[in-house]
Amino acid sequence: MKVVLRIIIMAAIAAVIGWSTNLLAIKMIFRPLYPLKIPIIGWNLQGIIPKRRDEIAKNIGKMVEEELISIDDIVELIKREENKEAILSNIKRNVNKIVDEKIPSIVPSFVKKNIFSYISRSIDEEADKFLDSAIEDILGDSSATISIANMVEDKINSFDLITLEEMILSIANRELKHIEILGGILGLIIGIVQGILMLFIS
Repeated sequence: MKVVLRIIIMAAIAAVIGWSTNLLAIKMIFRPLYPLKIPIIGWNLQGIIPKRRDEIAKNIGKMVEEELISIDDIVELIKREENKEAILSNIKRNVNKIVDEKIPSIVPSFVKKNIFSYISRSIDEEADKFLDSAIEDILGDSSATISIANMVEDKINSFDLITLEEMILSIANRELKHIEILGGILGLIIGIVQGILMLFIS
């Protein structure tokens, strides 16, 4: 009975050590947020993400631009027929609204209606070619100066460290919990094995 109790105690201690070690390792991904100097040895202790945020932001930005989306992808997305139709529809709606506001109220409604019809036809006939040309000109000129990678990098670096930590935890919290539990399970198994080995050795 004493042997079994000893094995249970060793297993429990090992499980706690395994769980707490993994928990500490996970916490040290984010904390301390700012460098903490350890006396005597003179080491600066800081969480991995806060310490290497600039490098992480740069790598994420580069990956997004190279692997996920580029300026060329955005251009192609805008040039899709359904998106162009939505843009033209929005242009017609806003132009008609401006015209309606500018035309005096004494103008008969049928005249306004004819004017709106003419504007809509003109937009349908000419705006499609104009839109293609405008998209090419605007995005063609800006593609050399706009960098998705830099935009993503700047956005990540603009977050305060607490917000960045909350974002990462909201995405990976379940997986990090699994790592904590796995540490406890592995510790438990190691504790049982050690207890059994000590029984045979003694």
